[in-house]
Amino acid sequence: MVSDAGDRVREVQARSAGLRKELGLATLVLTQIMYVVGSGWVGTAAKLGHAHIVFWLAAIALFYLPQAAVVVYLNRLMPIEGGLYQWATVGLGKFLGFLTAWNLWAYAILIMATFGVMIATNLAYLIAPMGATFVKASWYTAAVSAASVIGLTIVSLFGVRVSKWLQGIGGTAQILTYTALILVPFIAVSRGTAETYHPLTVAAPALTLFSLNIFGKMAMGGLSGFEYVAILAGECKNPARSIGRATIAAAPIIALMFILGTSSVLGLVPQDQIDLVSPIPQTLSIGFAGLGFVRFIVPLLITLLLLRQIGNVALIFAGNTRLPMVAGWDGLLPAWFSRLHPTLRTPHNSILFVGALTLVMAMAGQVGVNAQEAFQLLENAGGIFYAFTYLAMFAIPLFGAHRLSERPPAWLRVAAACGFAVTLLYSVLSVFPIINVDSWLIFAVKIISVLVVANLIGVGIYFTAGRRAAATN
Repeated sequence: MVSDAGDRVREVQARSAGLRKELGLATLVLTQIMYVVGSGWVGTAAKLGHAHIVFWLAAIALFYLPQAAVVVYLNRLMPIEGGLYQWATVGLGKFLGFLTAWNLWAYAILIMATFGVMIATNLAYLIAPMGATFVKASWYTAAVSAASVIGLTIVSLFGVRVSKWLQGIGGTAQILTYTALILVPFIAVSRGTAETYHPLTVAAPALTLFSLNIFGKMAMGGLSGFEYVAILAGECKNPARSIGRATIAAAPIIALMFILGTSSVLGLVPQDQIDLVSPIPQTLSIGFAGLGFVRFIVPLLITLLLLRQIGNVALIFAGNTRLPMVAGWDGLLPAWFSRLHPTLRTPHNSILFVGALTLVMAMAGQVGVNAQEAFQLLENAGGIFYAFTYLAMFAIPLFGAHRLSERPPAWLRVAAACGFAVTLLYSVLSVFPIINVDSWLIFAVKIISVLVVANLIGVGIYFTAGRRAAATN
């Protein structure tokens, strides 16, 4: 099997030769920060009150650090375009490799749909104070979502040489926004609009199904993502070193941003009033309220947050268009998906296909529900798809070590087991909502139906491709 892994790496590197090598270390560090540090998780974690610090530390120890270790290990062995798809194909076999890519692809489709809702909500915080009333109209969120997906498709056609600037700007914007978020409670205390603020106040955690549900979201939802940029390894400069170094450099910064950011939300927003879609604009608006120059500060910071979200969804979109491309290399999808534009050197057919499907899913997710519930439905279903890919990633050192060119050390296998357990917990509990909905049963049935149907389609595509290849041979 060792020779198979080496052959796989050489084959994919040869196929990736036509791709532009645009991503360096600095861009990758900012990209990791931008992608991992979501703007909504600090609101989710704040639902736990001052116990959030204990849960964040537990999530870092049991999931965040194991994830980083496994990603660095696998990327060093296989720094090739397709990332996790390639790792799972080598470590777990072609069938599970394809299903891993299929679930990662489905995750990205749904999560890009949630970004449409998120961008629309944050934009509403920006323009509503100017007197615009259309942000409350029924068509507003759908229109912004559609415009976001169409614009994203156009940018992606030009490749990472354009989108890397969005990711660099997005990472910088996220750092600046979180800096303001961390400082705003101290400003509120100094002005007398908040009585006291102690960011590191710790409360004993209560272990309930609700708190464990939130913990799973903080770990798998909030702290995941180091592996995603490896999908673009064939478009990185020296990916074997740069992706690992970027992961290590970004890790402590990300941990501090999450812990202190959650404390800020909790310090200024009542727990039962936290906006799970846009907690950062909500917190900033409250903290800076009453200042004469607030009309300039808050819009600027919300604009930075929007830039981060645009850069993030550009990265997700780029990665998601590469998965059909590499599946086409393996004959699991038609070669049409793998064709590169003669000038732009991007998989333009795959990009247009993913753009159209994302637009359909974004519109479908908003039918018959409010923005908060639409966000939860799309996020939970997408998050479980993503969790399935993490179960595969953590399974590689545990069950596929004999297929790799280098056996993982015992400590890495222990770390992978911890990550696997936390991911499984998240997968089970995320079927249920953390907000009030008309029916939690209907909510759960919708999510389970999407998961089952999507994976059955994936299985059908895989075996259909196998029969087609056998008939051709």
